Amino acid sequence: MKKNYLALLLAMASMGSVQAETVFVTLEKDNALAVIDPVEGKLVKTVPVGQRPRGIAISPDNKYLYVATSDDNTIKIVDADTLAVVGQLPSGEDPETFALNPSGDRLYVSNEDDSMVTVIDTASKKAVKQIQVGVEPEGITVSPDNRWVISASETTNMLHWIDTKSMAIIDNTLVDPRPRAVNFTADSQQLWATSEMAGTLTILDANTKQIVKSIRFEIPGVTNDKIQPVGIVIDKDRNRGYVALGPANRVAVVNAKTFEVKRYLLVGQRVWNLAFSPDQKRLYTTNGTSNDISIIDLDSQKVTKSVGVGLYPWGVAVKP
Repeated sequence: MKKNYLALLLAMASMGSVQAETVFVTLEKDNALAVIDPVEGKLVKTVPVGQRPRGIAISPDNKYLYVATSDDNTIKIVDADTLAVVGQLPSGEDPETFALNPSGDRLYVSNEDDSMVTVIDTASKKAVKQIQVGVEPEGITVSPDNRWVISASETTNMLHWIDTKSMAIIDNTLVDPRPRAVNFTADSQQLWATSEMAGTLTILDANTKQIVKSIRFEIPGVTNDKIQPVGIVIDKDRNRGYVALGPANRVAVVNAKTFEVKRYLLVGQRVWNLAFSPDQKRLYTTNGTSNDISIIDLDSQKVTKSVGVGLYPWGVAVKP
């Protein structure tokens, strides 16, 4: 009897350890937002959100989703519970990527056509600054300590270090051709940047702004032109980083301490972007041309599920 009771308690504890979250994915060609239950591994519903949605982020209090609807030339504000559009932000023309600061009161938008970064006050819903950067800015991120905004200019092949207080460029770093995405480690000490055309990942020291390591991805049986690194995430303990490799249909797993590429995980076709579950037990990938997301179990380092979501999944955000 005691053994059975103990087994029941262990089973209940195990069930309680599975955190239920909601995954939101932008569908570029469906003009919609997909809502996914990752624990059940199923698409719950899709809701219209605007023309050509791509970049997406969730507010720090998890109340609102921000969605860049490129062909509407705005960023929609969506209630994360009701999924109703409750407002919009003046993003400038053709917004694709943007980044929220840690407190959620500033949003930084890449304006690719204008070579600008637009700074938006989310409370007033007004643009407060435009910063001239290099040609075709796309990747953008804010450091967790809110010291830096990094804008990656694809044609200039440069990372721009923007001071959040002065909202001015303090420094520039030349990197490999077509830098596509940037992300900081949780301690704000390192910046990781992918270069789509070079097939590389560059890791920089955030204090010196110097390059620490450049990693070239090589996959047996996959030609170099298919290896196009894009989205990046790094776990909070800086143990592993994960890099989406575009039409190589792989996610690279990088040891974040030694910078060794440990393995490549086969996912859907043309993997764009990545997001962790809140407990960082799972990783979600958007696979643009197979119209699905992959769910990766990070303990076993294996892809466990593929969920069809709609046409051209691009951005992904997770609500606890």
